[in-house]
Amino acid sequence: MIGLDDLARTPNALAPHYSRFRVAERLLLTGHSHQAWPDVARDAQLEAFDDAATLVDDKWDRAFARADEVRAGFRRLLDDPDGEIALGASTHDLVIRFLSALELTGRRRRLVTSTGEFHTLRRQLGRLAEAGVDIEWVAAEPTDTLAERMARTVDEHTAAVLVSAVLFETGRIVPNLDAVAVTCRHTGTELLIDAYHALGPVPFSIEELGLADAWIVGGGYKYLQLGEGNCFLRLPAHAAELRPVVTGWFAEFDALADHDGADRVTYAPGAQRFAGSTYDATSHYRAARVFRFFDEQGLTPPLLRGSYVHQLEVLANGFDALGAPSDVITRDRATPLSGFGGFLALQTQHAPKLREGLRERGVSSDSRGPQLRFGPAPYLSDAQLEAAVDALGDALGELRV
Repeated sequence: MIGLDDLARTPNALAPHYSRFRVAERLLLTGHSHQAWPDVARDAQLEAFDDAATLVDDKWDRAFARADEVRAGFRRLLDDPDGEIALGASTHDLVIRFLSALELTGRRRRLVTSTGEFHTLRRQLGRLAEAGVDIEWVAAEPTDTLAERMARTVDEHTAAVLVSAVLFETGRIVPNLDAVAVTCRHTGTELLIDAYHALGPVPFSIEELGLADAWIVGGGYKYLQLGEGNCFLRLPAHAAELRPVVTGWFAEFDALADHDGADRVTYAPGAQRFAGSTYDATSHYRAARVFRFFDEQGLTPPLLRGSYVHQLEVLANGFDALGAPSDVITRDRATPLSGFGGFLALQTQHAPKLREGLRERGVSSDSRGPQLRFGPAPYLSDAQLEAAVDALGDALGELRV
């Protein structure tokens, strides 16, 4: 079974399984945005084609079986063995269905969110504000008190609170989300947690976090290596009472033969009520096989967490050793590295220029505003991370000329 030492050494023990992405030859530090896919993902995509070619419309039984495997994979990550999981092509699709189930035109016209949310929420909630929905934007900083400050804004007019478990710009883990959950429970407010940047780098047990009543949204495009089209919405038990306005025909798929033309739209039980419609099943073939690959390699949440914390230490120690002026580039040293998810964010007004300088030196990174972000992955060795930081030092030297 693979251990932390196997992931840190050169060659990295996982790297041979990613030959198509050539992870041993490239410095891919955008793991928080798009990780490499293991070679078995390609095999799964070809299997999807072969099933379609052989079975034509009868392929759907096999496709739905893969979808069930994907649901099971997300349940394991959420430590929620009996959880109801709706699948979607993107978190936006799923968030829209969630929002459409709320009574935003009635007494509860208010939504609470933070200023640190990913564009899915930032843009959509901003547009809803233009349309007359009351949106409360709570400052994301200081992150240590974000949950408590959000909880204080919730009242009987609040339809939902929407917040991330890990902030996408800074990588900070948001602590004490159970404080929001308790307040939402008392006021009858829905709570939606965006766990996209948590699953993989940070163990996320719904029960241990006190989030049994929460909706959890996320996906596998980033740390889980599932590729596009693999997002989920975990439903709390009381979701069975809700009727999303945005609804696809799969939401009554199992009952189509019994449809009697009644005026009131009916919904299937469980997560099926939040289903969409016809989709590209290739994504689920790929995801199911990658979930199996993780199991085969022993890439459990504790092992992955240990790997990410170790990799952040390598990156942070290397950066500190550069001795770069803090007015040019710095990092959050007040927060221990255990307080971050799966990437290191460096604060600099030169982020785009440094990102370009890194690209010219063969390092893939990215930036968001003043944040230059280094996202490692379990298939990268310590030596590769150190080489990436050395390249940053070169880019900084050129910047000061």
